[in-house]
Parts: sequence; C-alpha cells; structure tokens
Amino acid sequence: MSVPMERCGEFGPELRKRRLAAGLTLTRLAELLSYSKGHLSKIERGHKAPPPELARRCDAQLDAGGELEQFLTASPREPRPAGATRTEAVENPLSLAEHGGGRSSGSLGRRRLLAVGASSLLGGDLAAPPWPAAFTATGRVGTAVEFAPAEIFRDQFDQMRRLGQTSAPGTLLPLLTVQTQTLGDLATQADAANRSRLLVLAARYAEYAGWMAQEAGDDSLALRWTAQAVELAEVGGDRHLASYVLVRRALIAFYAGDATQTVQLVGPAQSGSLPPRIRGLAAQREAQGHALAGDDYACRRSLERARNLLAIAGAEADEGAPVLGTVSLADPAAMVTGWCLYDLGRADQAAEVLDRECPRIPGSAVRSRARYGVRRALAHAASGEPERACEIASELLPFVPALRSATIQTDVRRLARELHRFRANRSVRDLQPLLATALHP
Repeated sequence: MSVPMERCGEFGPELRKRRLAAGLTLTRLAELLSYSKGHLSKIERGHKAPPPELARRCDAQLDAGGELEQFLTASPREPRPAGATRTEAVENPLSLAEHGGGRSSGSLGRRRLLAVGASSLLGGDLAAPPWPAAFTATGRVGTAVEFAPAEIFRDQFDQMRRLGQTSAPGTLLPLLTVQTQTLGDLATQADAANRSRLLVLAARYAEYAGWMAQEAGDDSLALRWTAQAVELAEVGGDRHLASYVLVRRALIAFYAGDATQTVQLVGPAQSGSLPPRIRGLAAQREAQGHALAGDDYACRRSLERARNLLAIAGAEADEGAPVLGTVSLADPAAMVTGWCLYDLGRADQAAEVLDRECPRIPGSAVRSRARYGVRRALAHAASGEPERACEIASELLPFVPALRSATIQTDVRRLARELHRFRANRSVRDLQPLLATALHP
C-alpha cells in the first residue's frame, strides 16, 4: 500500500517522540523491530514511508495502542485481489446458477424460493416424493419423511469440504451451484418435514460457496452467495444461519483491512439467544477486528470470550448437522490468538503460538496448513528469523499455486515484503523461485 508522504511526515516525528519518551535509542528500537537503524532513521525523518506492519510493531513496542498506525491512512492496508469489490450490503440474492456471466433456466429464483417456503408453512406437498421404499433412510417401507436425499447430500457436503482443502475454489463453485439448485428442486417435491431439512442443507451449501467465492478473490459473488444462504435458511426454518453469515461478511471486511466494519458486523451475532458456536465464532472475528485496530485489551477480552463459548459448543455438538466454521483446527481459539498477536505487532509471541498449533493441522487439510503455515512463516520473518521463516515457507509454497487462494496470497505478498529486508540472506535468495511461483501461479 502506498502511504502519502505528508502522512509519513506526521508518523515520523510522533514515532521519535514516543521512542524518546520510552527511553529507547534509535539503535535499540531498530534491534527490537528487526529493522536497520538507517532505515528507521529515514522513517523518523519522514524520508521513507513506513509499511503498516512496521507501524503495528512500533505500536506494540511503544505501547501506543494502535495510535501510531492511525497516522498513516484510513484506507485498506492491503491491495485487494483482482476481481474483488467493496463489502457493501447486498439487497438481491444470487441467482444460483449465475456465475461468470452465465444463467441456467433451472435457477432457484426469489419467487420460486418464496413459493417453496409458503408450501412448507401450509404443510402441502408440491409433488409426491418420487423415491421408492428402497431409497428410504431406514431401509424399510415407510412414509415420505424417511427418504434419503437429505442424508446423501449431507455426506456430500463433507466431501465438498474435503475437496475444498486440496482444490482451486473455481473447481468447486460450479459443483456447489448445482448441488444447491438440486436441493432446492428436491425441496419442492418433499413433504413439509423433509422440505425444511433440504432447504437448510441447501443454505449450508450456499454459505460454503460464499467462502469459495472469497477464496477465488470475488467478494461481490461471495456476498451474493451468503445472502442466498440466509434466504434458504429462513425459508427452511433456520433463524440462526443469518447471524452466522454476519461472521462470514466480517471475514470479507477483515481481509479488506476494515477493522471497524469487522467489529461492527459481528455485534448482532453475539446475542445470548444464539447457539454458543455462532457466538464464539463471532467473538473470534471481533478479536481479529480489534487486533487490526491495535486494541490489545479488547482483542484479548474477545479471544477469552470466544474460547469459553467454543468450549461450551464442543460439549453440546450436534452430530447430525454440519459444523459451522472450520473443522480442520484442533484448537481454533488458539490459532486465532496467534493470528491476532501478529496483527497486534507481537510477532515473536505469534510465532510461539503458531509453532505449537500448526503441526496439529491434519495433513489432508492442505488449504488450512498453507493458510496458517504462511502466517507462521510471516511471524518468524517479522521476528528477525529469516532462516526459520524460509524453512517453513519452503514446505508450503509449492501447494499455494494449486489452491488459487486470494486470502492465502495476501499473506504470501506480506511474506515477500518481510523477507525483502533480508534479501542478502542465502535462505531468502534460495526461496525466491518458490515465492515468485506462489505469487504468480
């Protein structure tokens, strides 16, 4: 991100004033930040623009509570991926077959969705279920309530998630579109009880499609999918998914560098009437927003609340429903803590937490291993340990091109910037081909 030089002129003197007030020499502060004294001197004199990462570390070392970073700019701190848009509210839901400019005649539009919902409320069937007794969930002759499509698509949802850990998001989006449409079509033929189950499951497919769209770098499409997920869930009788979608929208704001919107979006998702898991995930996202703003105290309070709520959610887990949020992290609260510590400018503490948590990610969860592993390498690089950062990155970067993840590439760009400070280091030079391939797959 380019910082206007007039803002640098404000940042430099304030940094010097706070450094002197803390009793630190320029040499000592440079050592603590793993920057050269000459580079830091140019920043203090307003001759060089400080990157946001350095501003956050200065905030942490000088206990400035995020005030130093505020001297730079209010614009997003990280360039948006190609195709990404702002995170404005979406009024019209996505036509499910629409992606990349195409539209299928079989899309589940708003009118049809409302018609399905009306028939659910009336308890009437739009068509008799066509499945024979052999396809019932119980395996015996019975009523339409026992048919198996919901169970089949529930299993397929888990398969989609596993596929999403190793495949490019563009590969999954057409499949998710078809699955969501098909569930909507099946719902029009089902009895009232199964209609609700199918629609709620369709909502989960739509929500996951929103995540894959964000991974593909298309925030506008991601927001349209999440809006569709809310519509499907509400017609199916699930009033809670709308609150979880706020957590998803906050993630888009988070990657856009918008700390204020990240925190504000998840406020309603922390109502005491909601399930503990949704509230816990909302508290985690709130913590990330506070970390982005440099508010250490508020961040830690949110993390503690998230940890407690997710522990309760684990004890009350519903084995039949797909789990909201990640399923590949042994301790999501601990992992998010490491992520937040980096954003708070405490890279050494972040590295310590991520060193402990990253090896616990299953080997099959390639996307998660790459996401948190790159952040781990980034923390080590920011701590002045380029060799360790390169060692970690060299194991992960070969997987990044195939994943085609806009969010992971955000941290790969940051890693490249951090390592550029150590460009004379042999490990850093040796890593350059892998970095180049990851940045330009």
